[in-house]
Amino acid sequence: MKTVRLGLIGCGSMMEAHASNINRVEGIEITVVCDIVRERAESVAAALGNNPGIVTDYRAMADDIDAVLVALPHDLHYECGLFFARHKKHILMEKPLCNSEEECLDLIRVCEEEDVVLMCGYPVPYMREIVKLKELVDSGKFGKIIQMSIWTEQLTKGPDEYYWGHTARLGGGQFFSHGCHYVDLLLRFLGKPLEGSHFGTRVGTPWLKREGTSMAIFKFENGALGFHGATWGAKGTRMGYDFQIMTEEGLLDYNRGLGEIHFYSNADLHIPGEISKADKYTVLHRRDGAKSKDTHYEITHFIDCVNNHKRPITDGRSALQSLRIIWKMYEAERLGTVADLRGLGLDEA
Repeated sequence: MKTVRLGLIGCGSMMEAHASNINRVEGIEITVVCDIVRERAESVAAALGNNPGIVTDYRAMADDIDAVLVALPHDLHYECGLFFARHKKHILMEKPLCNSEEECLDLIRVCEEEDVVLMCGYPVPYMREIVKLKELVDSGKFGKIIQMSIWTEQLTKGPDEYYWGHTARLGGGQFFSHGCHYVDLLLRFLGKPLEGSHFGTRVGTPWLKREGTSMAIFKFENGALGFHGATWGAKGTRMGYDFQIMTEEGLLDYNRGLGEIHFYSNADLHIPGEISKADKYTVLHRRDGAKSKDTHYEITHFIDCVNNHKRPITDGRSALQSLRIIWKMYEAERLGTVADLRGLGLDEA
């Protein structure tokens, strides 16, 4: 396997998370680290421990890399991506791919013309527990999916008030910036969407210009329902990150904080006036090791795609579908209607 020379661009909190895991990836050499604030680049470089070069302008690193991991503010993704695509460098772009459909399509087009890998940083489908959850569902032993609910509750307030407070930089609110991960995941588990509705609020997250808390519900072609409930304003949470799949045979539940996949199937027939109880479960899977961002799994996949000229699972075209869904649901929310999501399945990209 060829060693891929990888450059890192944008040394904020997301890149710090990558840096804490990236040494677990085989077949790469981090050759250059870039940030406009040199001290931030130096901090990430020190965490890597291999003495990479440090630059403050990403245009200075093109000759020293084969591929790049970009974790810049969202509004800079397009320009940066085009630069490296035109220099025939493979790109792992943090989500969202770009802030508009036009930018996404143009970046995808240029990457295809230059024959470079374009992958979007959606790490969730690569996480071992999510892979296991998908395997359990696909096994058929639990029956058809009735509905899937994803909860993500956290307190998120970036240090840069300008970035978090200006929609033009972020591209939208919580649903766009963070929800894109889970819209993508719902598509992977439930298939082709038909329609959806979104409601958001700024209550509890006044530092954002758009919603910091959102509820989104979806109907799929196979009859399943999907839900994403999320907030960046949680000063307390019981759910944290929780993935629940109600099937014909019971409930599959994965909680990231706990690190276990549980199966509940002991519910009694409901009796009016009594509280239904189903608190017994079987542990189907336990996480191996401490909780982390687990971004090394997606980087490993990216390197495999670069070396073997493969299409990433979360390539540019599939990543665009989740953004298209969010844009349609934002518009439907504005108009007070239900969004028509037909034609936006992953296999329809």
